[in-house]
Amino acid sequence: MWKVYLELGFDHILDINGYDHILFLVALCALYKWTQWREIFLLATAFTLGHSLTLALASLEVINMSSKLVEFLIPVTILMTAIFNLTSWSKSIDIKIHYSMAALFGLIHGMGFSGYFKSLVMEDESFISGLFSFNIGVELGQLIIIALIMSLNFLWIKVLKLNPNYWNILLSISAGFVSIMLIIERI
Repeated sequence: MWKVYLELGFDHILDINGYDHILFLVALCALYKWTQWREIFLLATAFTLGHSLTLALASLEVINMSSKLVEFLIPVTILMTAIFNLTSWSKSIDIKIHYSMAALFGLIHGMGFSGYFKSLVMEDESFISGLFSFNIGVELGQLIIIALIMSLNFLWIKVLKLNPNYWNILLSISAGFVSIMLIIERI
């Protein structure tokens, strides 16, 4: 049964209909160069930990939040990440702050899938193994997306010899613009 949840988590991240998650990863990666892949993978893991926590708590009905509010807050986290990337202090603060922000935003994103996840796992009575397998799937899906983004970053910097700061600006403004459109749509 764990394979079902692993695939569900993997598909949750890679589903083009849930592009807000992919957009968040794009914004999260924009600030970094391909040589910083370890930091990026740790950021994704911090996000997954936050995502896992609220997914578990919401599924167990320890916390409850309006789905409309959550769907509004998800693009807000993308916009905040994009804006943060464009500030001068984004490069000067400790990496632990970046990890904390990723985990905090993961808390919000985890709420977005909790209703569907709860209906699947609670009927199956395999909550712990389902949650663990789902989150491993999420993490694997994120790593694939990050690898693709960082491959493009490598091409940008090494092959095309373009300025890495322009990479950050392009991705952050693009992610910010799309997130504003999502915010307007969800008001």
